[in-house]
Amino acid sequence: MISIFKYNRIILINYFELNKHYLNININLDSYFHSKNLTNRIKIGTFNFYLENGGRARTTSLLFNYLCRFKILNLYLFTIKIKDDNEYLIQRNINRILIKNYALTKLIRNILKKRINIFIYQHYYSNEIETLNKLKNVKILNYQHQSVFFWIYSNFTSFLSLYRAYKKSKYIISLIHLENDYIFKKWGGFKTILMNNFITYEYNLSFPLDLSSKIILMIGRADDRYKRFELGIQAMEYVTNELPENEMKIITNITNILYINNIINNLSLEDKIKFYGYNSQPEKYFRNISLHIITSISESFSLVLCETKIYGIPNILIGLDYISIGEGGVVIIYDDSPEFIAKECIKILINDKYRRKLGKNARKSMKKYKNIELLKKWIILILSIYYGYDYYGKLIKLDIKITENKAIRLLINQIEFLKKRKKFLQNITLNNFENFSFFENINFIP
Repeated sequence: MISIFKYNRIILINYFELNKHYLNININLDSYFHSKNLTNRIKIGTFNFYLENGGRARTTSLLFNYLCRFKILNLYLFTIKIKDDNEYLIQRNINRILIKNYALTKLIRNILKKRINIFIYQHYYSNEIETLNKLKNVKILNYQHQSVFFWIYSNFTSFLSLYRAYKKSKYIISLIHLENDYIFKKWGGFKTILMNNFITYEYNLSFPLDLSSKIILMIGRADDRYKRFELGIQAMEYVTNELPENEMKIITNITNILYINNIINNLSLEDKIKFYGYNSQPEKYFRNISLHIITSISESFSLVLCETKIYGIPNILIGLDYISIGEGGVVIIYDDSPEFIAKECIKILINDKYRRKLGKNARKSMKKYKNIELLKKWIILILSIYYGYDYYGKLIKLDIKITENKAIRLLINQIEFLKKRKKFLQNITLNNFENFSFFENINFIP
């Protein structure tokens, strides 16, 4: 009897302690969950293969490191590796669970065993999404790290199956205004909410660079053909002809880049381009950088762009006018040719006043991205999903949308790229794109 009494007392104390934290959260967030009580901590889970060499890995570590500040949550990170020396760090109070020889059945077994309440799915396998959506006591939050355009360019068949699966999903995070506010509404049935990624560096703890050099930076996975590093390297041939003192730094995993090295050798740029291996703290290489180029065929909420802009580095993007982080200190060009890229690089590098103005605007534009504010939205999102779809629906309505005119303008720009880059879409129109059944009925030729 004494043991039972002690056990019940511990449960009661934990209950009051939990709801004390919960009440404080509600007061601080001014949320609409005051009438609710928690009986247990909310269990949040996610899966990533590892925590290194990629935006998704970095996003995962940032997200969980922020969420673990709240004592109403228990966090579970499932990976195929327990720990690696060069990975992004996570806090000790995050439960990390190894899944050897990954299979979805093993993941589901662990999700059910740990009684996860909300599982954040960050991958792109339509069959996995459909299977996870069928779990009865687990709410699945699909986190879209890639854009619609990426999937159209990279794998049209996967694009169709993936977005059919998303259409049947209850909870989806989108990182792109154009998709969240316009495209998905036109396609119908997509239940998405707009979020940003947590940014890597705090504005007040970083400092602007002097931009006095003629050094260009490229950073990312050079072995990923959709990052199109070859365009930046080919542009260097034209830049160095005009500016012989110009150099390029490339921060990337230096394995599997024979193709890139062959281009450098063929253009005799060995002395002009220097490689720096993958590092979880790339900012150490930002010194003396005056320009950063992103040649990706698609992005969503680029952490690399955030990182360079917060240090006041100007950026060049190719056609990526639909990403919210792309405003301020960024030059967007609408041509895939290395000559055109080089022309813009030269324009920035030879004009000190223009370059520094871009750098100043780049850094200034990052002031509005506050991780603490994003964390509040994440907590409200988690509580909304936990308590039911009606709350989630209310939260969606609070999002500030871009105007229809702006959305149409951005979409028309992307359609023009689709016509140039994909032969089977050379006759696509705005009306076609706004109708998902058009893609389902298209005569696809790879």
